[in-house]
Amino acid sequence: MRSRSNSGVRLDYYQRIVHRLIMAHQEPVTGLFPASNINSHAWIRDNVYCILAVWGLSMAYKKIADQDEDRAKCYELEQSCVKLMRGLLMAMMNQKDKVERFKMTQNPLDSLHAKYSSKNGQPVVGDGEWGHLQIDAVSLYLLILAQMTASGLQIVFSLDEVSFIQNLVFYIESAYCIPDYGIWERGDKTNHGEPELNASSIGMAKAALEAMNELDLFGARGGPASVIHVLADEAHKCQAVLQSMLPRESNSKELDSGLLCVIGFPAFAADDPQLIRNTKDAILSRLQGKYGCKRFLRDGYRTPKEDPSRLYYERWELRMFENIECEWPLFYCYLILFHAFQSDKLAVKEYADRLEKIMVRADDGTLLIPESYAVPHDLVSNEYQHPGSQPREVVGRCPFLWGQSLFILGRLLQEGFLAVGELDPLNRRLGAQKKPDVVVQVVIIAEDNEIRDKLKEHDLHVQTIAEVVPIEVQPARVLSHLYTYLGRNRKLGLTGRKSRDVGILSTSKLYSLKDRIFAFTPQFVDLSRFYIASDNELMIDILKGEINFLKSAWDLLGRPLVTLVLRKIHLDQDKIPLAMIQTMRKLKSGYINGTRVMLGNLKDFLNTSAITDLSFLGSTEDGYPDRLNPDVQAYLDEHLLRSFSHRGMMKLHGAHLRPRQLRRRMSCKGAIKKTRSINVDSDNLGMEGPTPLSERRLSSVIPPPWLQPNKANNVSVFATTPEEGPAVVVDPLIRENIYPIDPHHSRSAIERRSEFTRQQEIQALPKILVQRHRTDTNFADTEVEELIAMLRETENLEEQGDILQYLVDTQGLDFNTGMLEEGRVVTVRDLLKGLYEKACQQKLWGLVRHTAGMLGKRVEDLAKAVTDLLVRQKQVTVGMPPNNEYTITAPLPEIELRQLIHDTYGDDESTAMLTQELMVYLAMFIRTEPQLFHEMLRLRVGLIIQVMAKELSRTLNCDGEAASEHLLNLSPFEMKNLLYHILSGKEFAVSSVARGNLSIVSCKSSRVSKKSQIGLGEQDGDDALIATIDDRQGQWLRRRRLDGALNRVPRDFYSRVWSVLEKCQGLAIEGRILPQSLTQEMTTGELKFALEVETALNQIPQPEYRQLVVEALMVLTLMTEHNMVPSLGGIIYVEHLVHKANQLFLEDQRKVQGDAMLCCAKSKEGKDQQAASGMLLCGGAAYICQHLYDSAPSGSYGTMTYMARAVALVLDCVPKHGEMECVIS
Repeated sequence: MRSRSNSGVRLDYYQRIVHRLIMAHQEPVTGLFPASNINSHAWIRDNVYCILAVWGLSMAYKKIADQDEDRAKCYELEQSCVKLMRGLLMAMMNQKDKVERFKMTQNPLDSLHAKYSSKNGQPVVGDGEWGHLQIDAVSLYLLILAQMTASGLQIVFSLDEVSFIQNLVFYIESAYCIPDYGIWERGDKTNHGEPELNASSIGMAKAALEAMNELDLFGARGGPASVIHVLADEAHKCQAVLQSMLPRESNSKELDSGLLCVIGFPAFAADDPQLIRNTKDAILSRLQGKYGCKRFLRDGYRTPKEDPSRLYYERWELRMFENIECEWPLFYCYLILFHAFQSDKLAVKEYADRLEKIMVRADDGTLLIPESYAVPHDLVSNEYQHPGSQPREVVGRCPFLWGQSLFILGRLLQEGFLAVGELDPLNRRLGAQKKPDVVVQVVIIAEDNEIRDKLKEHDLHVQTIAEVVPIEVQPARVLSHLYTYLGRNRKLGLTGRKSRDVGILSTSKLYSLKDRIFAFTPQFVDLSRFYIASDNELMIDILKGEINFLKSAWDLLGRPLVTLVLRKIHLDQDKIPLAMIQTMRKLKSGYINGTRVMLGNLKDFLNTSAITDLSFLGSTEDGYPDRLNPDVQAYLDEHLLRSFSHRGMMKLHGAHLRPRQLRRRMSCKGAIKKTRSINVDSDNLGMEGPTPLSERRLSSVIPPPWLQPNKANNVSVFATTPEEGPAVVVDPLIRENIYPIDPHHSRSAIERRSEFTRQQEIQALPKILVQRHRTDTNFADTEVEELIAMLRETENLEEQGDILQYLVDTQGLDFNTGMLEEGRVVTVRDLLKGLYEKACQQKLWGLVRHTAGMLGKRVEDLAKAVTDLLVRQKQVTVGMPPNNEYTITAPLPEIELRQLIHDTYGDDESTAMLTQELMVYLAMFIRTEPQLFHEMLRLRVGLIIQVMAKELSRTLNCDGEAASEHLLNLSPFEMKNLLYHILSGKEFAVSSVARGNLSIVSCKSSRVSKKSQIGLGEQDGDDALIATIDDRQGQWLRRRRLDGALNRVPRDFYSRVWSVLEKCQGLAIEGRILPQSLTQEMTTGELKFALEVETALNQIPQPEYRQLVVEALMVLTLMTEHNMVPSLGGIIYVEHLVHKANQLFLEDQRKVQGDAMLCCAKSKEGKDQQAASGMLLCGGAAYICQHLYDSAPSGSYGTMTYMARAVALVLDCVPKHGEMECVIS
C-alpha cells in the first residue's frame, strides 16, 4: 500500500464520510438530493446547502493533489457539484414561463416552485398548495452558482442558459418589496399562508445580485455574451431595506436565527460591523439554548403542544409555544462558520465543543447532526417554570444533511484544509471593511454656445454637447430602454428586463457600445417626467443629495461620474439662476456638503470612470454577435436626432381679438378655487386657534355683506359625497369662491373691485354650479365660443386656468375647441398642456399643481416612493381623517395608486397632486435621513398637509383659506423645505421673495419666528403683540399637534403598551378595543402588535388629543413597570383617563384663577355653554381645554401629574386608602 501524508489520510476520512452521508443520497439521473429515504421531494435551498461540503472537499483535494488518485477524487467531487447545480437549473428552466410571468405580476402563484421531484425534476405540488415563493432559495442558488463559477467550475453550458440565469436575476431584483414565505416556508408565523417581507430573503437577494454582477458564466473561457449584468441600484435598494430591518426578520417575527446566514456565510450581506454585531447578539441572547438556537420566538413546529393534524395555528395558541420552542443544532454550525470567517479561534472552539455534546453518534462512531431537539411531553410543565432546565430529545431527520454539510465545512476550516478565501472566491466577506473615500466626478455640459458663453462670464469653463464628441450624452430613459434588451431570448420565450427604472448608480458609469461611448444624465433631471423637475432649486437640492448618496453607496471599480446638461429651459429671464452658479462654484472648490468632488471635462475622466460594455445589444440569436440588434440601431438613430430637442409650446393668442366689452371675465372666476379642500379651520378636526386669533382672522379681510348669513354653515368639503347631491355642496362653494383672496394681489386691489363686477359674479355663479352638477349639459355654443375668445386674449395665466377648469367641468378634456394648430384639431386637453408648460416656466406653482392634476399627470416615481416608505416598515395613509382616510399597507402599481389618491380627494386636483409630491419628498428623506422617522409607524399625508397649512397660517398670521392658498403656491423646493422643518420639529420663519413666492428659512432660535411674521395686510402694533404672546403660549399645543399628526410616539412605546395589555382585559381607544388576546398571539417587539395599537390610535381625528391619549398610556405603563398592582382589572377606557385629567385640571384652574377661567373653567360643571360651532369656547379639541393641551408634561401643573391622579381615581385596582410608596415622581 502506498504511503500517504497525514493530511491525505485525514482527507480520505472526510471523503468517506461525505460519500456515505451525502453523495450516497444523490439521485443518479437528476443529481438532486431527496429530503429523506421516504420523501423524494428535493428542496432548492436544502440541495444547495448539501452540496457545499462536497464543493469544499473538492477544493481541499485540489490543494494537496500530489497523486493521480487525488486528482481523480477532486474531479469526481467537482462533477458531483456540477451535476446537482445543473439538475436544479433544468428543473427551474422547465418553469421558464413562470419566470416570465412573475416579472410582470409578482404574484405568489406565478413563482418558481420551492421543491421538485428528485427522480425527474418535475413539480411535485400545485402552485397554490405550497408556499412556493421563497426568494431566498433562488437567490442562494445564484449566489453559490457565482461562487462555484469563480472557483473554476463550469456549470453553465450554453448561451440560452445564460439568458435564463439573466432572467433569474430580474426575478430576484425586486426582492426588497416582494413579500415571500421565507426560509422556513411559513410567511406569517401563524402559518395561515400570508407572505411577508423577510430580511433573510432580502439579504440573500442582495448578496446574489452583487455576486452575479459582471460575472462571466463561462469562466475564463467566456466572452462578452456570457456575462451577467445587474443594475447596481437594485442591489443597493435591497441593502438599504435590509439595513432598516435588521435585527428584525419580518412583521410577525421580531428575530430569527435564519439571519445568521445573511450576516455571515454564505451571504455576507450586511456592510455595517455594528449592525452585524447587534443582530448576532440579539439572536444569541434571545434564541440560543443548550441544544442550538430556536428558529424564532413562539415557533410551534414539532413542539409537544403542536396539533399535527392541521398546518396552521390559532392566534391564541402561539403563547403556549413560548419557552418550549425546538432548538436546532444547525445554527451552531452557522456560528462556527461565522467566527471562522472572523478568525476568532476561541469562539469557534466554544461552539465546536457545544456542538459535539449534542451530536448523535452513529453505530460506526460517525457524529451526526440531528434536525432539532424538542422538550419531551412529560417535562413540558417543568420547562415552562424553569426555561432551559429540562433534557430534550431528538425530533426530525438524523442526519440532517443541511446541518451535516455545514458541519463538515466547519471541520475542514478548523483543521486547515481550507482557507476562508477558498469558500468565498468572490471576496464577499470583505464587504464590512472600511472603504476609502469616494471622489465623485461631475461634468457640466452646455446645450449650446450661448449658454457656454454665459457660464464663461462667471469664470466657469464648460464644453457644449457638440464639443464632447466622440462621447455621446443621452438622457437616462435611453439607458433604461437599452436595458430592456438584456436577457431577451426568443427560443425560451423570455422578454428581458421589465422595470424601467435606472438609478444614479447606473447613470454614474460610462457605457461602451462597439466603438461608441455613451454618458447618461441622471434620471432626476429628465424634464419630461414631472413638474418638480422644473424647479431649479429643488433639482440642485436633489443633486447634492445624490452626490452624498454616491459617496456612501458606490462600490464599483473606478470613480462615479455625474453628467449634467445645462439647457435654455433652465434659464431664468435669460440669465443663469444664482443658485446654479453658487452650486457650480462649490463643485469647483472640490467639496460639496462634505463630499469630495472633481469638476472637469468628460475626456479627462475617461480613464478614471467605471465603464460597462453593452455587448448584450448584439444580434447574437441571429448569429451576428458583432452587429447591433436592428431594433436597437433604429432606436438609437431616431433618438440621437431628438434626444435634447424640445416641443413647441401651444400658442393661445389668436390674431383677431374680440371687442373688450364682449368679455365675460367673471363668469369663470375662482373655478379652480372651488376644487380646493385643505381644511385648516375645520370644526371636525378641532384645529381652531385661541379666541383673539380667530377674531383677528375674520377682520384681516373684510367679507362682503352678503356672505355673513352663510358663515354659520361651514360645511367641510370632505363631508359631502357625490350621492348627497349638489344641494349641500353649493353653499360652501359660493361662500368660498365669490370673494377669492388672490395672494398675488394686495388687499386694496381686492377692495377696489367695482360693485358691478361683484354683482356679475353673483349672477354668474349659480349658473356655473348648476352646469357643473348637471350631466346632460346643453351649453350654448355661443358661450363656449366667447370663453375661447376670452382665453385667446387674456394674458393672465390664472385666468386662463379658471376658464379651462370651467371648460373641463362642463365639456370634458377631449372637447374640440374649434381652433387649429398646424392643421390639427386642438382639444381642451391640448390647451391645458400648453398652460401647464407655461405655468412651469413662469413658476406659478399653484396653477402648475392644478393643471398637472387635471391632465392626470402622476409623479413618475410615485410607486417607487411609496414602496421606499413601505419596505422600511412605514405605512402610508392618504386623505383626511376621520372619514376619508385610506391606509396603504402593501406596494401598489402606479395606476392604482393614482386612482386611489384621486378617489380620496374627489375634485380637488391640487391636493391630490400635492399628496403625490409629498410622498416623493418623504421617500427622499427616508433614504437620506432615516433618523427623522424614528418612532413613527404610519405617515398620514392628509394630516401632514393640514399641519403644514396650519403652521403657515400661524407663521403668516392669516386665515386658513389664505394659508392653504399659500401652501399650494409654494415652489417644490420650499414645499420640501417646509416638510423637512415639520418632520424635524425645527422652528422656521417665512420670508417673502419676489413674485409673491414664499421662502422657508430655518430659525436658529424660536425668537426669530416671532419677529418675522408677515400677514396679508400690514400688522399694526396691537396685532403684532397678540401674535407674539400667542406664539409663546402655543408651544406645547403646537408640539403635541405636530407629534400627533406625524404619529410620533415615545421610545419603546408599543412594547410597553404590550405589558399594560398583559395586566388588563383590554384597552379601549375611541371605541376600538385592543383585547388582551393580542398578547397571546404576538410578542412584545412584534411589528404586527405595534400596527394594531397604531390603528386604534389613528381612530382619533384630532392630533393633539391623540398625543394626550399616548401620554395617558405612558402613565399606565409606569404602573406596570413598577409593579404597583398585580392586575389592572377589566377593560380600561383610556379616554376616560384623559377627560378625568381635564376635570382635575379645571378644578385646579378655578382654585388658582388660571388662564382656563376665561373659557372652560368658568362654570361649575367644567363644560361651559359651547360656542355656536359646537366646540368649546377656547377651541380645544374633543372637549378638552386648550390650556391643558398647552401645558408642559412635567411640573405640578403638568399633564403627566393630572394623568397620574386620574389613573389613581379611575382605576379600581389602585388602593384608595393607606400608605403607598410613590414611584411615579
